[in-house]
Amino acid sequence: MTAVCLIDTSIFVEILNVPVKAQRHLETLQELGQRIQAGESFFLPMATILETGNHIGQNGDGGTRRNCAERFVQQVDAALAGRSPFKAISFLQEDEMRAWLAEFPMHATHGSGLGDLSIIHDWQRLCLLNKARRVYIWSADKHLNAYDRAARL
Repeated sequence: MTAVCLIDTSIFVEILNVPVKAQRHLETLQELGQRIQAGESFFLPMATILETGNHIGQNGDGGTRRNCAERFVQQVDAALAGRSPFKAISFLQEDEMRAWLAEFPMHATHGSGLGDLSIIHDWQRLCLLNKARRVYIWSADKHLNAYDRAARL
C-alpha cells in the first residue's frame, strides 16, 4: 500500500512559493509530483494551514502577498472540497486542545511550538488509522522529518 504523508509548513510554503520563505520551490514541486505518481495520500494539518497563512501575510509587498494569498485560498479550498491531492485535517475539539495545552510546556522546553505538537498528534492518529501503510511527516525541519513509521503487517 502507498504511504500517508502529512505536509508540514516548511513544505507547503515551498509548494505555494511564499515570498522570502520558499527556497526550493521547483525541487519541491518535482518531489510532490513523484509522490503523487507513487499514489501517496496527502494531509494538510490545520497548523500547516494557519502557519502558512501567517507567513504569506508577513512576507513580500502587498501585491505579492495578495497573489500568494489567492493561491493559498485556492489550494486550501480545493483540499476542503476534495478537489486536491491534499486533504485538510485537524479541526480541534475543546477536549483535544486542553490535552495539547497540558502537554505543551514539556514540548516547548525542547524548542518546538504548539503547531508542531499538533502535527505530531495528527501523525500519531494517522498511524493508528493506517497500520498497514507508511505514515510520515514531510518537512524540512529535522525534528518533524524524523516522524516516519514504516508499514506494519
